[in-house]
Amino acid sequence: MKDFDKFPKSIKKAVRYINQDATKEQLEDIKKLIEYAIERRSLTLE
Repeated sequence: MKDFDKFPKSIKKAVRYINQDATKEQLEDIKKLIEYAIERRSLTLE
């Protein structure tokens, strides 16, 4: 995944955490948080 290197270090760490250590409950919480943040940001960019 070549595009992965373009993201900030914090995103890379979050993805690694999701892939390696997150529980199923944490994955659901992270998913809701990310979707909410993306939705808010998309609205501000319109």
